[in-house]
Amino acid sequence: MGGRSKRRKRRLLFITVFIISILAGAGLGVIAGFLKSAPSLADVEFAPRLTTYVYDANGEVLTRFFTENRVEVSIDQMPRFLHDAILAAEDDGFYEHYGIDFKAVVRAIIADIRAGAKVQGASTITMQLARTAFLTQKKLWTRKLQEVLWAIQIERKYSKEEILEAYLNIINFGHGAYGVQAASEMYFGKSVEDLTLAEAALLAAIPKSPVYLSPISYPEAALNRRNWILGRMADLGYITREEAEASKATPIQLVERKPREKVAPYFIDYVLQELLERYGEDLVYGGGLKVYTTLDLSMQRIAEETLLQSLPNGRVDRNGLQQPQGALVAIDPRNGHIKAMVGGRGDDKFNRAVLAKRQPGSAMKPFIYTVAIEKGYTPATIMVDEPIEYVMPNGQTWAPQNYHRDYRGPITLREALELSINIVAVKLLDEVGIRDVVDLAKKMGITTLVEEGRYNDLGLAPLALGGLTHGVTLLEMASAYGVFANQGVRVPPVAIVKVVDADGNVLEEHKPQGQRVISEQTAYIMNDMLKGVVERGTGRQAAIGRPAAGKTGTAQNYTNGWFIGYTPSLVTAVWMGDDEQSQEMVYKGVRYGSWNTAEMWSEFMRRVLKDKPVEDFPKPEGIVDGILIDTKTGLLARNNGTIPESEMRYEIFIEGTEPKEYSPRVKTLFDHLRELFTPRPREDEPKAGADIEVPGRPISGGGSLSASDEGQRTGDGPLEPLVQQEPVAPSWIEEPEVNTEVETAPAPEERPDEQEIDEGAGVVEEHPQEDDEKELLRQLKEAFGL
Repeated sequence: MGGRSKRRKRRLLFITVFIISILAGAGLGVIAGFLKSAPSLADVEFAPRLTTYVYDANGEVLTRFFTENRVEVSIDQMPRFLHDAILAAEDDGFYEHYGIDFKAVVRAIIADIRAGAKVQGASTITMQLARTAFLTQKKLWTRKLQEVLWAIQIERKYSKEEILEAYLNIINFGHGAYGVQAASEMYFGKSVEDLTLAEAALLAAIPKSPVYLSPISYPEAALNRRNWILGRMADLGYITREEAEASKATPIQLVERKPREKVAPYFIDYVLQELLERYGEDLVYGGGLKVYTTLDLSMQRIAEETLLQSLPNGRVDRNGLQQPQGALVAIDPRNGHIKAMVGGRGDDKFNRAVLAKRQPGSAMKPFIYTVAIEKGYTPATIMVDEPIEYVMPNGQTWAPQNYHRDYRGPITLREALELSINIVAVKLLDEVGIRDVVDLAKKMGITTLVEEGRYNDLGLAPLALGGLTHGVTLLEMASAYGVFANQGVRVPPVAIVKVVDADGNVLEEHKPQGQRVISEQTAYIMNDMLKGVVERGTGRQAAIGRPAAGKTGTAQNYTNGWFIGYTPSLVTAVWMGDDEQSQEMVYKGVRYGSWNTAEMWSEFMRRVLKDKPVEDFPKPEGIVDGILIDTKTGLLARNNGTIPESEMRYEIFIEGTEPKEYSPRVKTLFDHLRELFTPRPREDEPKAGADIEVPGRPISGGGSLSASDEGQRTGDGPLEPLVQQEPVAPSWIEEPEVNTEVETAPAPEERPDEQEIDEGAGVVEEHPQEDDEKELLRQLKEAFGL
């Protein structure tokens, strides 16, 4: 019986040893497996996701991009009592252990066994760092073993100061703030280096439970935890008992959390899309970039106020958006910097300043006039505003109409642009060439013109009247007009001037590169003509009390209203319209158009330029000014009463294009004397015809075509004289009894040969003007006994 008992004991011992061996082997295998899965030192690299900051032109924070709001700071920037508070709260033996506190592990295991659940942690700061930076937050035994392995490797690779710095930059402080710098800014509105002892202890209280120890959500719990940490710091000798008690008596004072200002949302999205295209989502949302933009926040706020307060409240469309919408872009033409951008009312992500292609109406006309000036036309060139028809490629006829359905007869290009005369624009485009205007518009920055296909913009109506196939964008129109403001040089619009990575490396830096598109002289002429639009023409609502130029544009049926205007240092384009282009802008019985956008432009520009010095467009060499012309003929005039003052003006020209001949309506002293001393023809004698141009007949000078010439050239046949359309004749032909013979010489002293009409004899004789004047002088001497 005893032998059997001994054999059973040996068998049980054998089985026990066997089982223990298997378990030990399995355990050693598991440990070996974990050890084998330990990270290499090369794997232990801290790469926390950092917040990307976006700044305006003055260094003010515009917005931030992040998945984790984190700003890295060095441990040297953190106050010493912040380090001590964290150690007192999380790991007071941090400088004694090598990543693992075995005593704390044993205590935690015993507590968990007693509770039958995971109730106590034993993680050191190094282990917490390993979990946060490289592992998951799930409470598993396998993860705990992984923490140990990572902690060992972290301690092998980094110093204690480096580990503590990484920890303080990575841990979660609640409410989306990661790291002590982001937490300090969010809770106290200050940099971490400016924290007080009480504030540092409060931050140290949060990581244990970012939700339930939040000083915002649970201030009493956070206060208790803070005071415990202060007492613990005193116990450990980090601070004195008096310092601890004084800080405990300090109430929690958090910075007021204001709602995030909703400013420049369309510009921010515009910048974000550019960044994502260049750098990708990971770097933009986690790379800690510093992005410096061109936006001026003060100017942006004025732009938003001006636009949103000026737009009427119409219908709400099927997308829930208030109509009409509007957009505004302001650019510095000298460097292309976008200073302000409003893409709508702010209720959606569709940026109408950049993405919406709308019909520009007459805002396209300056491109035509620019080509004309480049080709030798002048502001004094005469075109005839009259009914006209064109035969289209499909055989149909097209008769352009002016806004008021009226006709002004002979008119200078300056006045035609100021008053936005459609017929003159169409005729001028036909003369200078569609292809040349398209090419110029593209060089000035317009990319949306359609040049092929059944429906395209290579026609008179699209370019002259702005009825384009797709339309244009506000940003491109502002940039194109910037060529005028920048003396003929185009600088493409830009929103980002510099991008710096988290290590301080400059990834990109924009340097403006201009390209000359038109001559300085042409730009100056166009600036002067477009100033007239603001001073006397369709853009009078845009006057701002300082030199400014611009152009209105209203699409057919009042579906779009534009004003693009500028000073030498700022170009601003304003648009308004319904998102559905077919909707007319009539709200509460009031029709809206370009005059409203001109008023918005004026309000914005007055405010942003209020404290800026007044500046005018610089005059380049090669400009001749102060030349008095007859606005009915485009030729030279004299201020001697023979031409009404309202029909004369001092004009500017590119040197070499100024008129050389006097208007037929100019009378000199000798003309008046000739009338006194030359016998009048008897009524029964035929009068010699005077070579005088009247409305409806060809006008000499300026290189323009007459109405009949235009009709023949377009295949429509001669049109009726404009006299039938404009019954009021100029005052200088209303008195038939006055001799209407005029002198065409530039000045008496030049003495060119001419034909003189002798009305007394009814015949034409030729003799030099010098002899004529001598004869008149002789008669004068005889008459006055000299």
